Amino acid sequence: MTIRRLPPVLIDRIAAGEVVERPAAVVKELMENAMDAGATAVEVVIHGGGRELVRITDNGSGMGPNDLALCVERHATSKLEGEDLLAISTLGFRGEALPSIGAVAHLAIASRPRGAAHAFEVRVDGGMVTPPRPAALGEGTRVEVRDLFFATPARLKFLKSDRAETTAAVDVVRRLALARPDVAVTLVAEDKPAVTWPARPCDAEGRAARLADVLGAEVGRNVIAVEGERGGVVLEGLAGLPSYSKANSLSQYLFVNGRPVRDKLLMGAIRGAYSDLLPSDRYPVLALFFSLDPREVDVNVHPAKTEVRFRDGGNVRALIVRTLTDALAARVPRTAATIADRLVALARTPELEPPVPALGAPQPGPAGPTTDWRRAAAFAPRGGYDWRSSVSRPGEAASFAETDGAGYAPRAQEPAQGSFDIAPPSADARADAAPVQAGDLDRPLGAARAQLHETYIVSQTREGLVLVDQHAAHERLVYEKLKAGLDRDGVARQGLLIPTVVDLDPADAERLAEKAADLAALGLVVEPFGPGAVLVREVPALLKEADVSRLVRDLAEHAAEWDDALPLERRLLHVAATMACHGSVRAGRRLRVEEMNALLREMEATPNSGECNHGRPTFVTLSLKDVEKLFARR
Repeated sequence: MTIRRLPPVLIDRIAAGEVVERPAAVVKELMENAMDAGATAVEVVIHGGGRELVRITDNGSGMGPNDLALCVERHATSKLEGEDLLAISTLGFRGEALPSIGAVAHLAIASRPRGAAHAFEVRVDGGMVTPPRPAALGEGTRVEVRDLFFATPARLKFLKSDRAETTAAVDVVRRLALARPDVAVTLVAEDKPAVTWPARPCDAEGRAARLADVLGAEVGRNVIAVEGERGGVVLEGLAGLPSYSKANSLSQYLFVNGRPVRDKLLMGAIRGAYSDLLPSDRYPVLALFFSLDPREVDVNVHPAKTEVRFRDGGNVRALIVRTLTDALAARVPRTAATIADRLVALARTPELEPPVPALGAPQPGPAGPTTDWRRAAAFAPRGGYDWRSSVSRPGEAASFAETDGAGYAPRAQEPAQGSFDIAPPSADARADAAPVQAGDLDRPLGAARAQLHETYIVSQTREGLVLVDQHAAHERLVYEKLKAGLDRDGVARQGLLIPTVVDLDPADAERLAEKAADLAALGLVVEPFGPGAVLVREVPALLKEADVSRLVRDLAEHAAEWDDALPLERRLLHVAATMACHGSVRAGRRLRVEEMNALLREMEATPNSGECNHGRPTFVTLSLKDVEKLFARR
């Protein structure tokens, strides 16, 4: 077989297969060119999923006719001043994007340098280049790509629907808009109205404003600023509260020297930083910006330049974990702002229907008027809901024989007071039953006033009220104590007077025995006790009231998930999280007012007390404004 040179057009089409995977790649390359050209405003138009049209217009420096002729040649670029490939400070640099796009589409580039008398335009149709010719355009550049992949029909078969391709292209625009808040971006996708994100300063406030512009005001209310530096790497950005998370990682925006990336090392470090705060199937919302010497990172790992390789990846990982952990631990305890908003949205006063008898209600007879409470029952909310089916309806304690035949007993008291005659509350909810200590109302979690259903603590603050899940809150407190003891000098143990034998599945017992060293580091001493059983001799002092057998069985079930490839610290924290769940105050336990206030004070002094080990919120705050909304006072 002889060796031959490939035709230039075929070479360009092969290169296009690496650079232009889908319409979103075209949008990325052209937007990067616009930003590298110093543009302060960029307009992006997408139609037909990007296959029919991608047009990007900017007010950058522009190009003259000679530069226009060169820009569509392979490996021609203005972004490398010398030959040092390690000192790359621009988004693009290889000079392959425009000729690759022109090889598989109809490409038209019109440009006018600042101060030039008029513009010029060059066209490339399936690799065939036409000389520059005069055109009409203001200062800047307009790049128009039509009929993408018309020259390579096979690639069209691998594209997704127009909606999916548009979504991918819009995501690219969002990431680049977040990378450069100082650039105003206008997006026109399909037939939807144009969206404009105004230019913002390149500081913490500007980035937060751009994040709210791009992802919505709800996201902007649920992020905190983070900042850190380690080994010459500077990290700045915004990290989402654990109580506001997503089901996937698409809302994680990462930038290295201004370049949007999707790097496994960075995403893994973020996962580790949130491991104590989020369930395994939830992901935080964040935008992190890394600045470092260009020589310390390789941006030329992948043709699409979405992956990078750090010279010292361990340093970057440690920076992420420490910065995020400290920032989330130092924040004022609070939950997502959307919880109160959603509660207010759900509290809808049901509209009353005209006086039509509710489902199952007896029809009033001709003789004698109905009672007041029955007349009120005739007004049924929309949807057919009958309030008389509620367990708290008036007359619940009456026997069927004492009713009027329909199963509902009229009460002797005033009709308006009948709905309050229900079973006794699970705890004393009188406001004067819990004297308020001086200064407690001014604390973040206020003063405990009552306990509901032996599970939830109601606390009062100056500005509103707080509802606390006692089990979730205490679970976090126990977990943080276990971690602190592990870091300090080991977890305090307490020997059992009578060692406990726990029967298990033989495989679980063997697996748990293999983890005995890890368990001992956390104060739980177990040893094999024949086939299918383990003997527990010591337990952590914090868990002395826990059900030891239940705890060991739960640990045995999760032992298979403890990946030995993880660092020892992460494996121990996994075990500690399970222990904390068993050592915390269980739902259903009645607490005294002093115990409730002590729990609130300890939460205020404990890092990450806004979420339990599984990522669930431990408390919800309602301001007086929110409460007034619930009762239509606002």
